Amino acid sequence: MKHNIRIFAFGGNEVAPVGITDPKTGKAINADIPMQWRKTAETTKLVADILQAHPKDKFVLTHGNGPQVGNILLRAEYARSIMHPLPLDICGADSQGAMAYMLAQLSNELQSRGIDKKTCGLVTQVVVDKNDPDFKSPSKYIGPSYSKQEAQERREKDGWAVKLYKKDDKGNEIWRRVVPSPVPFDIVEIDAVEAALSAGMVPITVGGGGIPVMMVPPKVKDGQEIYECNHGVKFSRKHVSGQEPLKIYTGVEAVIDKDLASALLGNMLMARARLRGEQAEVSLTIFTGEDGAKLNYQKPNQVDLRKLRLSEAEAIFNQTPCPFPAGSMGPKIKAAIEFIKGGGSVAYISKTELFEKTLKGEAGTTIVPD
Repeated sequence: MKHNIRIFAFGGNEVAPVGITDPKTGKAINADIPMQWRKTAETTKLVADILQAHPKDKFVLTHGNGPQVGNILLRAEYARSIMHPLPLDICGADSQGAMAYMLAQLSNELQSRGIDKKTCGLVTQVVVDKNDPDFKSPSKYIGPSYSKQEAQERREKDGWAVKLYKKDDKGNEIWRRVVPSPVPFDIVEIDAVEAALSAGMVPITVGGGGIPVMMVPPKVKDGQEIYECNHGVKFSRKHVSGQEPLKIYTGVEAVIDKDLASALLGNMLMARARLRGEQAEVSLTIFTGEDGAKLNYQKPNQVDLRKLRLSEAEAIFNQTPCPFPAGSMGPKIKAAIEFIKGGGSVAYISKTELFEKTLKGEAGTTIVPD
């Protein structure tokens, strides 16, 4: 029996609307919970339409968490004088739980249509390599802005890595915290994702790219294997020569790209199905605010890239400079490329409301193997 699994990767903006302003003052509004709840409900209606149109397929939802983690960090900043700071892995876990809860409105939407299918939110750890080069030169900007003096104080007092972000219209320097964004290579709870799929549920997983963790190497002392994790927590067992180390994980201060984590998820699901002797076709759809990838974006000679073979996508992506912006379309194209190279069947980049047209080649961008 052949399984068709569709992975839908949503941006954090599918839960928290951005770009909204107060009609009276014109100032930007940070979406509150009711606004986020209503935006998520709109998203889940579109997803329910797709599930209803493809009843034989299995679905997995993933999501970004940029706006949400930004809010978590901002609350921690305001409470700094009375509350403890929050490490990034905890921020990621917090956002995974809250956003999976909000996306679980999909269950309500499906129930209202007479479809007995439920979601399953999974707090998911994603493994990274402690030797990833981004740990030595962090590149991902997070959190609020600071003056140069404030940033340097944080570096000295809190051990933050900080970098110049940009200058404002008056020429003043704006500094921000930077954290590593390592490449993911394993998903700890992959068994739970497969179990949810087998049970006919829609798992919500690797939220925000997953909680970044790394394996803890053991130290052998007095006949014991000792695994030293964060915050003074240790695990141990009797040491036996030649035995495989335990898979013990601990969190790291990092942010994993959610599209790369979604691509990894798809490749793992396909590879594991094939090891079981099952036929599986896995597709990755990265939903964004644009109708697919474009060359010469927002210029008079803009070109829609409707369908690309892997080699064509790589050739364009590897141009110098890369025609896809690093903060928007670039990571999506990279993730689609990695997904296809890892054995993925097809990758789409599109808007949620244009999914069916994208399948027909009338919208979005489709990337396929050579």
